[in-house]
Amino acid sequence: MSNEPTNLQRGLKNRHIQLIAMGGAIGTGLFLGSAHVIEKAGPSIILGYAIGGLIVFLIMRQLGEMIVHEPVAGSFSHFANKYWGKFPGFLTGWNYWILYILVAMTELTAVGKYINYWWPQIPAWMSVLFFFIVITAVNLANVKFYGESEFWLSIIKVTAIISMIVFGIYLILTADVTSGIAFSNLWSHGGFFPNGFDGLFYMLAFLMFGFGGIELVGMAAAEAKDPEKTIPKAINQVVPRILIFYVGAMIILLSLVPWNQLNFGGLDKSPFVMVFSMIGIAWAAHLVNFIILTAALSVYNSGMYANSRMLYGLAMQGNAPKIFTKTNKQGVPIPAVLFSALLILACVPLNYFLPDDALNHLMYIVVGALVLNWLMITLTHLKFKRALRTTNQTSKYPALWYPLSNIIVIIFIGIVLYIMWDQGFKESVLMIPIWITLMLVLFDLLNPNKIDLDESK
Repeated sequence: MSNEPTNLQRGLKNRHIQLIAMGGAIGTGLFLGSAHVIEKAGPSIILGYAIGGLIVFLIMRQLGEMIVHEPVAGSFSHFANKYWGKFPGFLTGWNYWILYILVAMTELTAVGKYINYWWPQIPAWMSVLFFFIVITAVNLANVKFYGESEFWLSIIKVTAIISMIVFGIYLILTADVTSGIAFSNLWSHGGFFPNGFDGLFYMLAFLMFGFGGIELVGMAAAEAKDPEKTIPKAINQVVPRILIFYVGAMIILLSLVPWNQLNFGGLDKSPFVMVFSMIGIAWAAHLVNFIILTAALSVYNSGMYANSRMLYGLAMQGNAPKIFTKTNKQGVPIPAVLFSALLILACVPLNYFLPDDALNHLMYIVVGALVLNWLMITLTHLKFKRALRTTNQTSKYPALWYPLSNIIVIIFIGIVLYIMWDQGFKESVLMIPIWITLMLVLFDLLNPNKIDLDESK
């Protein structure tokens, strides 16, 4: 390992970038968390994913404009630091780092549940520990190896989702009239909104968990080949594809089995596995469980990558210890990877001690951190655009509908926070101002007399 800060290596091709973004977004939120949303919203979950997809696309175009302008390590933390101020950069970076520590814990918790589907006698913490070691080892290799591993993990689940959709369409088109399989299941059992619009509205916060991770494309920018071409292409293609996967999968799933016939026993019940089991295709349920396991590992793999690169970026900004700027000859920030892994390791005792509903609360806490991250991206983009106007610079990849898109995102984030507060997860909302205050105190201790919330004035 070098003694001085060194650069990351641009070893990620366009296919890597696209699948890294997909890998981060298609995971527990779709395969596991969707059970809770279906239970409350019924078929209207389809509209919910369409709304969520639009919001995320607007955020990604805002982030994409900044990334193409300056493809650097630390991504939106760097931009917040440069265009807004030292503390916003500090807050954005550390919030994202903590966010992905929580995401990793969530996905690893889910991994234990998927393994238990086959081998209930294996304690969840043992499964978690095993896969923790494997994924950490992958991230200690060079970035190209990580890119390839994530590419193939993501290929498995993307291929699987497409196959499930095609197979589901075949079952629907060839189904006997008495089988109960039909597209009409989407509106024949209490309507498209069986619990009214409120049923969907109050699930929007939980549903947004499924889109967390899409911003990973920004974290990979510093190691992408030809970022001016690969980043816009990835954003323009990835978000619509993910939206199609989510909406398409839900349409097929809820056509095969009426939503009100699913036996929801909590968040540990995957609707995908339940549906295939209920229509008598046992092998398909096993296959789906394998795919879901792969999806969770893919998200975790992407999360550890994001963690280490954000920590590296924070150190380059001077917002984290200098040791995290060190890389080996392959350009891997080894100290950043190991420190992030150490924190994620806490998931092992958590899975040993926490009750069964831990995943529910953990997912809401993740949404809280995710919401703050998206808010910081859209606010930073406003600062970025002001800086461009001041210096008479032009953008190579302008965001959609600026500044209207920023206003839409901010309003939607406010709605999500209201929903979380109203639905009994006040602790997750309260954690946001508490967390910001703690970050402010920590920043002041590390950087006395340097707090400036808007250095661009």
